[in-house]
Amino acid sequence: MDNQNNTQEHLIENEADIELSKPSKSRFLFLLFFFGYFIFAWAGCYNLYEHHYVKNDNIQVPDNTLYEPKYK
Repeated sequence: MDNQNNTQEHLIENEADIELSKPSKSRFLFLLFFFGYFIFAWAGCYNLYEHHYVKNDNIQVPDNTLYEPKYK
């Protein structure tokens, strides 16, 4: 019965755990936010590039809707 109550005293703290070190945790969260924002912005720019406006010179405009209309 005495063994069950003292199990928590024998735990070894993990030095790689970010919850134990505030500078390490804040650095990790900053880098996570920075790279997440960077990837989000890059993906948005790439999407705009992929769907950019393509000029088409082959559009036929009726003569009566030109700036100087030509009537029959």
